[in-house]
Amino acid sequence: MIYKRSSALFAKAEQVIPGGVNSPVRAFKAVGGTPIFVKEAKGAYLYDEDRNTLIDYINSWGPMILGHAYEPVVNAVIDKAKKGTSFGMPTEIETQIAELAVSMVPNIDKIRFVNSGTEACMSAVRLARGYTGKDKIIKFAGCYHGHSDSFLIQAGSGAVTFGSPNSPGVTEGTAKDTLLAKYNDINNVEALIEANKGEIACIIIEPVAGNMGCVPPKNNFLQQLRSLCDAHNILLIFDEVMTGFRLAQGGAQELFNVKADIVCFGKVIGGGLPVGAFAANNAIMNHLAPLGPVYQAGTLSGNPLAMAAGLAMLTELNNDKEIYTRLEEKTAYLHKGLADVLTQLNVTHTINRVGSMISVHFDETEVVDFDTAAKGNNETFKTFFHGMLNNGVYIAPSAFETWFITDALTYEDLDKTIAACHAVFS
Repeated sequence: MIYKRSSALFAKAEQVIPGGVNSPVRAFKAVGGTPIFVKEAKGAYLYDEDRNTLIDYINSWGPMILGHAYEPVVNAVIDKAKKGTSFGMPTEIETQIAELAVSMVPNIDKIRFVNSGTEACMSAVRLARGYTGKDKIIKFAGCYHGHSDSFLIQAGSGAVTFGSPNSPGVTEGTAKDTLLAKYNDINNVEALIEANKGEIACIIIEPVAGNMGCVPPKNNFLQQLRSLCDAHNILLIFDEVMTGFRLAQGGAQELFNVKADIVCFGKVIGGGLPVGAFAANNAIMNHLAPLGPVYQAGTLSGNPLAMAAGLAMLTELNNDKEIYTRLEEKTAYLHKGLADVLTQLNVTHTINRVGSMISVHFDETEVVDFDTAAKGNNETFKTFFHGMLNNGVYIAPSAFETWFITDALTYEDLDKTIAACHAVFS
């Protein structure tokens, strides 16, 4: 494929935007080459500035469950925009989507809308600290909760030490309150709790990790975390920015039958528009201002465009009782097809899948955490990425990202994707 216009646009963007992109993963640093500039999208397809058509497997990093430019969502936004785009005042539609979300998700009574998944996770941690009166948090290596200071932490010198900043601008003081645990390793979590008894406010986790590829919880890991939190008066936060309303109506809580104390949501709750939310029971949420002392605010929080898009999206998901079955079946079909091709062509690999999230890792080791995810052959992934792209398939430009399946994908699209994989390694 030819990317002449994308290359020109990227060169122009580099002059006025740091690195030419507004989010680092878009820069293709992990795979090499020039970022693809999108002109428009519809259903399961992207149409780039060079008039190439691409089958899309990132779907705006998850929220396009029903496909791009889904008509009920688009119409809802258009209708609402004609009446004003932002007021900084309460609107009825905020209550309507809040009522629907609370009815769909287990274990929540109230929800607060914000403007991004990052803001949701940041606010959830602040609320947990305010509610418990404790300062430290546990997060997991390989899980991404946005770019808030508390989350940009790398491993310390040992299993029970605090982490250190992995970005300039994050202070050592912030880092000392963030403990880094190993995903799917309950003994490691127990050791951190024992070494910091009575100091941990919350454990925050992607219940299915999506930022080291798709990594499911193993051996009742989430259930064991729930038990630990109960035993030590620690709040359990599920970052469901990726999994919320995607793996099931009630997200990972419903799928795995595990109750979180606070749940965070991202773009899907706004139909793909910039929005996020966090939710919990009354006792916890009533600690938020203006009811309680924990402050959180935002002029654009609950803005009418995002609320209209989100209400349309959640209504469709709530009314379509078969959508999660269809998504699961399509993802399983893709999994089998890719695995058959890679096995036939003697390409070392492992594939992880949960619901409509899937990732291909080019190593034979089972991927259960960040360390095992990092064992994948990155040179093979680069070949795979660019080969798939040249065959009309767009996957995430990083080996450490999950793919997202949309209901708009047809089985013909899936067959084309499997054929593209065969062409790359033949």
